[in-house]
Amino acid sequence: MTANTAAAMPARSNRLAQEKSPYLLQHQHNPVDWFAWGDEAFAKAQRERKPVFLSIGYSTCHWCHVMERESFEDERLAAFLNEHFVSIKVDREERPDVDKIYMTFVQATSGQGGWPLNVFVTPERKPFFGGTYFPPQSGHGRPSFLQILQQVQQVWATRQAEVADSAAEIQARLQQFGVGGEPLSGVILTSAVLQQAATLLKEAYDPRQGGFGSAPKFPQPSQPQFLLRYARRFKDDEARRMVLHTCDRMAAGGIHDQLGGGFARYSVDAEWLVPHFEKMLYDNAQLAQLYLDACLVSGETRYAGIARDILDYVLRDMTHPEGGFYSAEDADSEGHEGKFYCWTRRELSELLAPAEFQVAARYFGITEQGNFVDHSHPQPLPGQNVLSVVDPQLSEQEKAHLAAAKARMLAVRARRVRPHLDDKVLASWNGLMLGAMARAYAVLGDATYLRAAEKNLAFLQSKLWDAQTSTLYHRWREGERDQVQLLDAYAFLLSGVVELYEATLQPRHLDFALALAEAMLGRFYDAEAGGFWQSPPGTPDLILRIKEDYDGAEPSGNSVACLALLKLGKITDRREFTHAAEKTLRLFANRLQRAPQALPFMLQALDFSLDEPRRAVIAGDPAQPTVQALVRAVHGVYQPNKVVLGNAGAVEPFAKALPAKGGALLYLCTGTSCQAPTGDVAEAQKLVA
Repeated sequence: MTANTAAAMPARSNRLAQEKSPYLLQHQHNPVDWFAWGDEAFAKAQRERKPVFLSIGYSTCHWCHVMERESFEDERLAAFLNEHFVSIKVDREERPDVDKIYMTFVQATSGQGGWPLNVFVTPERKPFFGGTYFPPQSGHGRPSFLQILQQVQQVWATRQAEVADSAAEIQARLQQFGVGGEPLSGVILTSAVLQQAATLLKEAYDPRQGGFGSAPKFPQPSQPQFLLRYARRFKDDEARRMVLHTCDRMAAGGIHDQLGGGFARYSVDAEWLVPHFEKMLYDNAQLAQLYLDACLVSGETRYAGIARDILDYVLRDMTHPEGGFYSAEDADSEGHEGKFYCWTRRELSELLAPAEFQVAARYFGITEQGNFVDHSHPQPLPGQNVLSVVDPQLSEQEKAHLAAAKARMLAVRARRVRPHLDDKVLASWNGLMLGAMARAYAVLGDATYLRAAEKNLAFLQSKLWDAQTSTLYHRWREGERDQVQLLDAYAFLLSGVVELYEATLQPRHLDFALALAEAMLGRFYDAEAGGFWQSPPGTPDLILRIKEDYDGAEPSGNSVACLALLKLGKITDRREFTHAAEKTLRLFANRLQRAPQALPFMLQALDFSLDEPRRAVIAGDPAQPTVQALVRAVHGVYQPNKVVLGNAGAVEPFAKALPAKGGALLYLCTGTSCQAPTGDVAEAQKLVA
């Protein structure tokens, strides 16, 4: 149930009232007799020989709210579901392993996917029909949701054996989708793969609005981040300009919260103007990294400002008091998408002083008719304006008026009804944001971000890490953690902890990175074929195991694990880490060669693997300001194929032998040779560049 309809709903509850997932709790007052994913639901389905209706979504999903309002709160439809089906709700953010299996099925059978994801499965958990959003009324050649339910029920009642046979065949085919290809022992991946991928991305570039592809536009930061690496390797200034233009257009668009900071998940148009307004932790973590890259590549401080804007938003609105990062903010408030973020011209004219209003209306392009209509609502609000930067050319006096207007607007907006906050803490997404905070400290020199990163790691170690069994759990909320084991949790957190180590050189962070890497290899790595399974062996509630091979809005666990292990292998000289990463790259070699644009984060790992990376060894006590100054100097240069390490703790033996000589020294090493050491910050940057 959405928060906006709570007052109108009766007080009855279903089983979901006992769950911790914010998404499941939204549905606790539906008349549908929902089950959570688990043995109880499938045992009932087997006992009564009913098909299962599996509905997957997340708490900040706009169209999930729409379908709930239209269908799951409808008494007649709920009665039909309760009589003929066993209905299960799944939070895709808590169980991406479950979601991936059934999303793969729907994409393979319908050619499209998304959320809400609605799938009909047998009591043995095998899918046989599915889709995404189902409308409440038929029209435009599409049946209504109730008509679909009636048809599925009729087929199940009269042709159950055929359905079971078909589902078994589908499962066998799905198994082939999930293994990641055949390992190619003789293949040699070269820089030609990087060139091919860059060519495809550049062909998809939008020269007017930036970005790669057409509407709807997702930021997908791993794509422009890869292009920056490619541009550096091949000295391609055109690719560099494409990325910087994309960063500029996204930052100016409505997808970027011009008042409160942070980015929405995607824009519905090519101009980055009208977003679906939900804000996701994983997007903002990756975008902060992209804008840090853009700052280093260009030398333009405005990109650093956008990175700060993102991270400050997260610290203000998305952080648990003890340091965990929340998952997302919703698109809807008071029953309307975007209401929290939009403004009418009249509102602003009454709120702002005349000079402020004149500047703000021009700068943000405020019009009487507005630029956004919530077509999903039966009574959309009139004249709604999404804020974007339309006319940035301002005099100094006008800039002062704009700053005053923005401060006044933000204060008024803070008194509005906020969108729902999904306050679960996920180890995976927290790992991404931990890495962004740590790197922001190293690049920008702001200790606020270091304190946030350290506090976040302490939270995750306290709430989700079992040191005795070296087990990382995935979700924590309201004092309870789940029991789910996911590759993404280990890989993303490993990546973040490696970045924290490189920003601080604290041996305890390197020790924890090693513990995570060893546990990840032990639980998920396929030593025979290469690659990492999304779930551990013997996970009882999954019909198959999958090796994720797509870097979309979120990078895949395989891609993140690859790059993190390559870096950790060079920091520690632990060859098993490097070997596992290289074998994983070989497993996905066919996909990298045939569809490289599908794996832009893995391409970054490939780029790292092609040459011996530079090792910036900073000798000295990490607590000393002179050491910290050298760390920031090294991170202040765009050189993605490097690792930064100290000369103490579990680092590689060669680094341990390099002396500080009573102070702080940078040794820039490749293989077993190093350039002459320096303690000078400016010289250090020249060496690394």
